Amino acid sequence: MTRPTGPWLLSGPYGPTGVRQPPHAHDPGGPLPAAVLFDRDGTLVADVPYNGDPARVTPMPRAREAVEAVRAAGIPVGVVTNQSGVARGLLSPRQVEDVRLRVEELLGPFAVWAVCPHGPGEGCGCRKPAPGLVLAACRRLAVPPERTVLIGDIGADVEAARAAGARGLLVPTAVTRPEETAAAETTAADLFAAVRLVLDPAPVAAPAGQPRRDPGAVTGEGRSSPAGPVGEPRRHRAPAAVPRGHPALPTGEPR
Repeated sequence: MTRPTGPWLLSGPYGPTGVRQPPHAHDPGGPLPAAVLFDRDGTLVADVPYNGDPARVTPMPRAREAVEAVRAAGIPVGVVTNQSGVARGLLSPRQVEDVRLRVEELLGPFAVWAVCPHGPGEGCGCRKPAPGLVLAACRRLAVPPERTVLIGDIGADVEAARAAGARGLLVPTAVTRPEETAAAETTAADLFAAVRLVLDPAPVAAPAGQPRRDPGAVTGEGRSSPAGPVGEPRRHRAPAAVPRGHPALPTGEPR
């Protein structure tokens, strides 16, 4: 089997910085991150299984406000997303691009998009929880991973950040397992609360041995979803709809 090539890297309309003002307007040696990366499905926009239809893109609550707050601080923003629907034959590259453009229409421009089009069995190094997407985005932005934050909604996002040497921040949803929430160093109740933590360098007090949390953070007692294959991130209980002409996918299959 030929080893897969790396992720797709796409720059936004403002080039490799994605912000109108010069990047890193804050002190480059200060407490703010050099870049903030976001997971796409379940974090920036509602998770529609294998979505290739721009009309079905719906922002998560306060997503635009959250991303704009990071941009206003002069920090480049990017997206890192697994899109195994390409490998499964459920999505075309054009559909992935159409959805990307719709996300930017709703949420504004992102400096970089790092997209893994591979399936879980292809052995790539970019599919989260591997670090490849984070590392590729950091290289494109010319920022060190250790000064980068990745915000996502499942354990694979946090694990990818950790593997890359970046900071992971979890915003749990109904598909986030309680153990993923418990294992996360930092959690927040929603995307805007997560960004508040990123932009506020003051630590939030937490009991000894407990993860740092926003005052509105979730507690890890949310609903869990069925497990996916061992060692693989899972995103859905089951696809809400399979494109016409494609066989149904197994319940709990990761994106």
